[in-house]
Amino acid sequence: MIAAEHTIRIARPSLDLEAAERFYTGGVGLSVLFRASGRPEQGEHDLLMVGPPGGGWHLELTRGTGERVAPSPTPDDLLVIYLGVPVDQERVARAVEYGGRVVPSHNPYWDQGGVTLADPDGYRLVLTERRWGPNTPLSEAS
Repeated sequence: MIAAEHTIRIARPSLDLEAAERFYTGGVGLSVLFRASGRPEQGEHDLLMVGPPGGGWHLELTRGTGERVAPSPTPDDLLVIYLGVPVDQERVARAVEYGGRVVPSHNPYWDQGGVTLADPDGYRLVLTERRWGPNTPLSEAS
């Protein structure tokens, strides 16, 4: 059974791990949790894991050392971070300074009380003032 205490890893390919690291750490404020350089002769990938220290989730970004897998995000592939407070515009400016782009959300719902950013590979990150958690009624979270 999948339970609340299980950890979630979201894995995505990246063409430029250094640019992704700048965006997610310097811009968004996540931490590097792990990094590894792959060995091409063994078909291994370079990888970077970012997230909140001690959190129950992290984002894994990979780059093939041989065959490259190009990111193919759609406008509705979202990583949503529920902040529970108004979005800090200085954080948004920093994310743009570190390689992100503010984009209109494919679903205008996310533009209300939030901001959508495209990372250097084109994946979308939504920072929203909405709340979500184990004790948040769905009527407040949606």
